[in-house]
This record gives sequence, structure tokens and C-alpha cells, in this order.
Amino acid sequence: MPLLGGIRPPIALLCLLILALAGLTAKVLGPAGEPVVPKAVLGSQQYFAQDGAIALRASIDERVTDLNRMATALNAGKPADPERVLSDLSDTYQKWTGTTVLDLESGKVLAARGETIPLAWLDKDVLTGEHALRPRMVRLETGDVRLMTMALLDWKDRPQQLLIASNSLSVPAINLGPFRSMAVVARGGEVLATAGFEQAEALNSDAERSELSFLQKQMSRLSERAAKETEADPVSAREPGSRGYPGVSGTLVGDSYNGRIATAGYASLASADPEQRESVGAGLGLTVVAMLPAVQEHAVGQERELYGLVAAGVLVVFGLLAAALLWMAVQRPLLQLFLESRRLARGDLTRPVDVPRWGEAARVGAALERLRAQLSGGAAEHRPAGRRGRFGLRVPLALTAVLLLLWCVPVGLLLNRTDASVSVPSTMVNDQRDRTDLVADRVRRALNEAQADLVSISRLIDADDPDATTGVLDDALRKHTRYGSLYVVDKGGDVVARAGEEPHADWSAGEAELVRVSGEGGKKPVIQAGAAVPDKKDLTLVGEVRVEFLNSLLDRPGLGEVRVVDTEARTIAASDGFLAFEELPRESLTDLVRAGSVRVGAGPVENGLLIREGRSVTVAAAAPFSGGGIAADVGWTVVSWQNAKHFEIAPYEREDRSVLAGMLGLALIVVCLGWIHLVVVRPLRALASGAEKLADGDLKTVLYPRYHDEVGAVVRSLELVRQQLQARRQNQARRSAEPRLGAGGR
Repeated sequence: MPLLGGIRPPIALLCLLILALAGLTAKVLGPAGEPVVPKAVLGSQQYFAQDGAIALRASIDERVTDLNRMATALNAGKPADPERVLSDLSDTYQKWTGTTVLDLESGKVLAARGETIPLAWLDKDVLTGEHALRPRMVRLETGDVRLMTMALLDWKDRPQQLLIASNSLSVPAINLGPFRSMAVVARGGEVLATAGFEQAEALNSDAERSELSFLQKQMSRLSERAAKETEADPVSAREPGSRGYPGVSGTLVGDSYNGRIATAGYASLASADPEQRESVGAGLGLTVVAMLPAVQEHAVGQERELYGLVAAGVLVVFGLLAAALLWMAVQRPLLQLFLESRRLARGDLTRPVDVPRWGEAARVGAALERLRAQLSGGAAEHRPAGRRGRFGLRVPLALTAVLLLLWCVPVGLLLNRTDASVSVPSTMVNDQRDRTDLVADRVRRALNEAQADLVSISRLIDADDPDATTGVLDDALRKHTRYGSLYVVDKGGDVVARAGEEPHADWSAGEAELVRVSGEGGKKPVIQAGAAVPDKKDLTLVGEVRVEFLNSLLDRPGLGEVRVVDTEARTIAASDGFLAFEELPRESLTDLVRAGSVRVGAGPVENGLLIREGRSVTVAAAAPFSGGGIAADVGWTVVSWQNAKHFEIAPYEREDRSVLAGMLGLALIVVCLGWIHLVVVRPLRALASGAEKLADGDLKTVLYPRYHDEVGAVVRSLELVRQQLQARRQNQARRSAEPRLGAGGR
């Protein structure tokens, strides 16, 4: 009989899995040593660094795109004076620290505004070759690093001119919140810019200045480590469009000071849009590092560790009882039948069959006893066949399952359960608020850029040539995926030229707002931005911004559900599915939006809070639009919320571990007891029916073993018994026929 079949392997596997689960339970349920910094805090810093990297990358790419777009518009028109070029550039886009127009033939500076741009870095490689006019990072005499963006001005019958614009590689203008600092790091770990340390002049005590000095040193060290990690781990960067952050990102832990430990997240600049695989910002090799001193967690007491030991001990006890029950109710009777059937097959008929007391084994044993009597030539003794219950061996299997469920259910559903009293680190609330404000700033800037694009496109429109205007709109729509349609309307609101979809809303020239939302009662909100066509006061270029474009700006990991709402707290865009102009799902979120819209000091401010309802804890934040640009006054607010269960903090992690232990116990029950039922119980029930038919005189049905195990061995023995009985009956028939033949011969 092979050792890998039958009843022994599943029972042995059950014992091994119970011991393994007990060891795992003792290790993971309520360990005494918790991490000094919650994983949720570290993960939040990584998300913050990713948001900062996305904002910086988008800012750099937008600067390059805007300069090239401006140069294209100028080249398409009549030659312009250099001073006029820089004036139009500053009026349309307020984002450069310095601009210069250079005559390429003579090398003379024709016009300059703002910060003086050094020209010593201009050489043949910058102006010609495969990487011509690509942005360059240049260090000024002051030690500051600037990003130089270039575009060519080329008019007929005039020397070529080079338009240069410089930008500081500063930290994105986002709300860092209290105590957080951020840095932009170049290859090699050099810190190009920092933010969050500006309070140095306001410090009064030596202790505060000492802590600030410690944090600055930590930022330098962590930035160097982040740059090394980014360069050494490029394989982990995902392709644009795949799930997760497309660049390299991670977390770092620094030294501690006064009970707080420096934690940091880092992220390399990478394109977040599958349609923007060529990203200037992503190719500069920059990394954004976000650092926050977090309060160290105290280790949990030893009583928490005892929970895991007690649960593991109870599981071992229940496992031993379950194994003993299976041994007594299934394995022992089956082995007994195996021995008795083999004895009968060998012809040992001297002693009665030891019939088990219960279930299918009792039925098989009773049949074996009747077969023994038939083989010995006597009348079969009608002994009780034991209980022929409907369930048979399924009863001990069910009892074993119930016994193990007495451990799985309490551990999975009752142990380490959390409620609304769970303590959520204040860092998580602050980060939810600050990241929501960052998303609001991102959406506001996107709307500002959309309107600025329209201003730039409007310069190319020739109102006297409708066909040329349509061509300009078609070309602009192909380059700008944020628009669903572009069209020119006159003073009466009639469409003069159009590209893309049909307009979904009218544009009234009497309203002053350049960014509008309408479409109530429709499937989607209609978001419009407009720009007057130069020299044609009665014409306006209107672009309808796709709602899907805004939705893509809101989808950020670790932030939960994010929505953009109007002044009445009605939904305009969302990271998940939504109905146009629907209200927020909770009244508390609506109150939060209204509270954030109240002007305090210079304007509305972002806010975050914990919402405790029932057994759940929700972290929510609201950030009204603030800052510059035409979108700052639309009155929109970005609101986000997520269940605190998604945070990797100790109480929720212990609850998840308990649930996991219970589910592993359920899997153990299904695998082992299911194995026994399929391999042993079902074949044994079929064997009982076949043995009873054989004992009742059915000698024609051949018995075939399904498995090479104990049940199969019993089936093979019964087949030998059937053959013996069949041969015995044939011999008896032959003997009874021989005298009749002799009598007929006389």
C-alpha cells in the first residue's frame, strides 16, 4: 500500500499545517516589537514625493511647451521687434525669471528682461546636432542652477534669432504643511533647491536652531541616498500608463533627534501620461525628496505578545483533538477493514470479521462477515450492519470542521477588532490635507494653462479666412488632448469655426468669467475656457475642457476618493465614477467644503479632519482653489476622503493579521477535509454499496479500485473474494450436474 495515498497523508498534512499556522499566529498576532515609524507615515511621504515630482515635471514640460508654442505663433506671423516679443511673452505667461532674444549671426543680445542670462554655456553642441535646442541646466556665478529653455525665431529675409528663457529649479509652489521640507536633487546627490527651512530667521532658542541644523544635515544625507537609490534602481521604474508611479520611488529613514526620527520619501521625475513618453522634465535626472520628522512609536507591551501565544496554543490543542477524531473515526476503522479484507482474500476464514461500530466502515465490515460465512460454506449470520446513517463518515468530518472553526471564527472576526476609537497619527490627517491642496493647485494650474493656451492659439487665428482658422483649430486640437472641442464664436454666440465635437453649451460674450461650468441636467459637466481673439473684439476662442482630463489629475494613490466641487458642493469631476452635479455622499463632507470656503485672512484655506461614525474612521480634507491665474476665482474646491482602514498603522495591521489567520485556517479546513472527503469518504461509500451487493449475491459486477490506497486495497480484496465465490458457485454447479449425467447412462 503506497504511503502517498489514503487517509494518512491528509491527516499528516492537517497536523503540519496546524503547526505552521500556530507558529505564524504566535509570530504575527500582536507582536511586542512595532516599527519605530508606522508604515503609513513612510508611505505618505513617498506619495508626497511622487506628487511633488509630478508637479515639478509638469511645470518644466509646460514651460518648454509654452515657449515653443509662443515661438511657433511668432514665426507664423510677421516679424516682430525683440522687445515686443518679450513683452508678449511676459503678458501671456508669467513663469520665467529671465528672458533674452539673441541674434545667432552676430551673437548680439537684442533684448533682455528680468534676470541676466549668462551666455558662456552656448556652444555648437547646444545649437546643432541631435540634441539641439534641448533644455540645459546651467549654474550661475552665484551658485544657483537655472534651467535654460530655447526656441528659434525664424522669419523670411531676417537673421535667425534665439529666444532663451531661464527658470529656477525650485521646489513646486505647493503647501508643505508644518515641519515638512522638500528638496530637488540632481544626479550625484547635489541639492539644487529646498523649501521648508525658511523659518530659520524666526528661531529664538539655541535648541530650535540646533534642531534646524540637524534637519538640514539629514536632508543633505537623505538626498544623497535618494539619488543613489534612483540611479541604482532604474529597473523598478514602470512604463508610462502602467499602474502605480511610473518612476523610481521609495522611502528612507534617517537619524532621530529629541524623540523624532527623520523620514523621507523620494521620487524621480517621470512622465505620468502614456501620451507624453517624451518628457523634458523626466530626462533631466532630477529627484524630489520630501522629509518629515515623525514621532517615534513606543513598543507595545508584552501582554500583546501573549495574545499570539495563547491563540497559537489553543490552535494546537484544537488541532490535536481534530487529528485524534479523524484517527479514531476514519483512519482506524479503515485500516481495520484493510486488514480484515486482506485476511479473507488469503483464505483465512477461521475467525469472524471484527466489524467497526459505525458508518460506512460498519456496512463494509458486516458485508465482509457475510462473505466470510459464504466462503466457509455455512449460512451467513445476519449480524447488525451498524448504523446506515445518511451522512456516515461525513459526521466526523463535520465535527472536525466545527472544532477548527471554533478557532478560526473568533480569531478572524473577534480578535484585535478595531472601532472608531482607533488613534490615527496626526501626520496622516495633515498629509491628507496637504496632498489635497496639492491636487487643487494642480487642477487650478491646468485650467490656467488651458486658458493661456487659448490666448496663444488666438494669435494664429485669421478671422477673414475661415478655412485657415479651421486648420489652426484642428492642429491645436491634435496637440492639446485636454480639449474636447475648440471653436470661435462671435458676439452673438454663433460658431464661426470649429474643430472637434459639437459645442455642448453656449458662450455668452456678456459674462466676465473666462472659465465657466454648465450642463446641469446632462450626463457630463461642460467646462469652458475662453480667450478674446486679438484685434477682433467681437470674436472669442472657446475650448471645452474634457472632464476625463480633470479626472486624470485627481487619481492619486493613497489619497482615497477625490472630487472637484463647485460653490454649492456639487460634483464637477472625480477620481472615480460620478453623476454630473451630484452632491457629496456625506453631510460632514459638505460642511467641510463650506468651512474651507470661508475667507480667513487673505482667503479660503484648506482643512482636514477625522470623521468618526459608528465603527469606522474617515480621514477627509478640502482645499479651495487659491493662488494666481484666472481659475483662482471660480470658487471650486477639491475634497478627498478615505477610510482609515487603508492606512498601515498598528491597530489595523493587527486586525488584518487576525483576519488573515482566520482565512488561512478556513483554507486549511477546506484543503485537508476536502481531500479526505474526495479521496476516502466518497470511495468508501461506493465501496459499502458494492460490498453489500456482493454479499447479497451479485457476483457479476467486477469491482475496480479507484485509488491505490486503503480503500483501493479493500476493493481489490473484495474482487478476489468475488472471484472465489464465483469459482465456488461454478464448482458446485458442476458437481451437482455430474450425478444426473451418470444416472441417465444406466
